[in-house]
Amino acid sequence: MSSQIPRLGLISALHQEQAGLIETMQATEKTHRGMRDYTFGKLWGIDTVCVLSRMGKVAAAATAATLIERFAVTHIVFTGVAGAAGDELRVGDIVVADALVQHDMNTTPLFPQYEVPLLGQSHFSSDKNLTDRLARAASDFAALDAQGAISEQDRENFRLGLPRVHRGLIASGDEFVHRQERRDALKAAFPSLLALEMEGAAVAQVCFEFGVPFAVIRTISDSANEEAPHDFMQFIDRIASRYAFGIVKRLCTQA
Repeated sequence: MSSQIPRLGLISALHQEQAGLIETMQATEKTHRGMRDYTFGKLWGIDTVCVLSRMGKVAAAATAATLIERFAVTHIVFTGVAGAAGDELRVGDIVVADALVQHDMNTTPLFPQYEVPLLGQSHFSSDKNLTDRLARAASDFAALDAQGAISEQDRENFRLGLPRVHRGLIASGDEFVHRQERRDALKAAFPSLLALEMEGAAVAQVCFEFGVPFAVIRTISDSANEEAPHDFMQFIDRIASRYAFGIVKRLCTQA
């Protein structure tokens, strides 16, 4: 795997989402740039740069561009959480993006709604090879590691079953979707939509423009309705961070 990813950029929006990863890195160095700490070293044999983007599309885009231009990463993986866009997903499931769209992009009548001006497209496909590998890592984690990674008490508190892995469309926008009406409207606009978050499509556009392979993975933290804020940060700390750690480990150590 390391020969196929010369230098990996790992992005998360919140520090809890990278818990354990930076501590596991070997021969680490840290650089502060643009109000962010970039930590680089070896992660399971792969040259890796870990960074927290902070929340929102602008923050994520700036982080991705810096990883590419300043730190010369060859691949980018974005881990984090998302709200479910449909009733077929439950809290604790995992979504791997095949494509991403900015649901708040609207420059009509100059360009069609959702289309990024001058790029001629609204949806940005993730790199198939990297996404296939990430999906396999997620499936292996779900089948072999997930039960041991989460305490019985936490599984009970969050009413978690074994995670299911889904692949499909993720939508990003500069809003925390927490109303059923808003979620339903976005699902109507994008019938194949699986998950809602605030950063991934911005990273996808930057990687598209720079020609850098990328993949995005999200743990479902809520149903993007009125219950979304409930225990959100606790879920990230107790569940999502452990999913991210286990899946990235699987990705980096694949044969």
